[in-house]
Amino acid sequence: MENSGLQGKFASVKTPAYVVDLDALENNLKILKSVKDSTGCKVLLALKCFSMYSTFPLIRSYLDGVCASSANEARLGREEFRKEVHTFCAAYTTEDLISIKRCSDYIIFNSISQWEKEKDFFEESDHTCGLRINPEYSEIKTELYNPCAKNSRLGITAAELEGYDLEGITGLHFHVMCQQNSDILERVLQKIEEKFDKHIRKMRWINFGGGHHIARKDCYVGKQYDVDLLCRLINNFKRKYDVQVILEPGEGVVINAGFLVSSVLDIKNNCKDIAILDASAEAHMPDVIAMPFRPPVTGAGTPNQYEHNYLLAGPTCLAGDVIGEYSFRQPLKVGDKVVFEDMALYTMVKNTTFNGINLPSICTSKKGEIKVIKKFGYNDFKRRL
Repeated sequence: MENSGLQGKFASVKTPAYVVDLDALENNLKILKSVKDSTGCKVLLALKCFSMYSTFPLIRSYLDGVCASSANEARLGREEFRKEVHTFCAAYTTEDLISIKRCSDYIIFNSISQWEKEKDFFEESDHTCGLRINPEYSEIKTELYNPCAKNSRLGITAAELEGYDLEGITGLHFHVMCQQNSDILERVLQKIEEKFDKHIRKMRWINFGGGHHIARKDCYVGKQYDVDLLCRLINNFKRKYDVQVILEPGEGVVINAGFLVSSVLDIKNNCKDIAILDASAEAHMPDVIAMPFRPPVTGAGTPNQYEHNYLLAGPTCLAGDVIGEYSFRQPLKVGDKVVFEDMALYTMVKNTTFNGINLPSICTSKKGEIKVIKKFGYNDFKRRL
């Protein structure tokens, strides 16, 4: 096949496989460190987005720690990242909270009632406790990902906090963004200040959450991220309230640093040409269906941009296991590589063994050299059941 971009540096990769480009990841980390250096804020890796712990030595050389969403993530952060661990859960079991207390430095509660129930547990500990707030404002368009949607279970509204004694609480956390730029953060902060100003003035730290696409350059999801505006917003907020600001990006750490390399298994026609791959939207990149979104493919274009059009689809029995329609300069054939871009985020952490299909291998690439970190097989499928 003449589309060398599809074969290229991944020609030797046994598919399906996730490949994280360590050089691209480090470039992202340098941008995040520049934000830290300009503002004095803390930046955490959101483990819910990316938990590939073989990369933690690189990431921790730039970032301050991790944010976790469960006892298992908190433990992974403590054992493998070995810097600060900040944990938030929508609700805690007693068993999980015991484990989280061992593994976390900051623990954030989602409701006043849960904090009231558990606060005596932290009365004489060194842990830092906070509350998640809900400003009832977000510009996220997809309801599935909107923490401020009607009847949201996430966060405490200003009305709920009215008249409440915040003794024992040293910080507030909000997370109301998803794949968004700093101009949206500016509007979010206006709402936060309008509704929570008197509470913020009692705090030592404020966590701005995730959803900040900080390392984004011009790409398929929008224009380049405005880092200068982010730094001004953080510095202005710190001056006004004298608080430590914390960011917890996930996608903003690994954006455009990962690939899912697949191979064409079969090509059939039903009104359109359909290329069936050994990579699945349902099992290996579920946000393609859930969000939905159309990931870039190396060397491919939009429908009819090039001469040869294909629906790219997975091998599972799910009728909707379709990634999308793409066009190619040359016709696809069985055995060709198809490389999906921006596949570090929300893939390895969300994939499944649906239909008993093997999980993709996990690999790294540094200066073009591919290293296989982990392979999966039958036992990984069997032991989950």
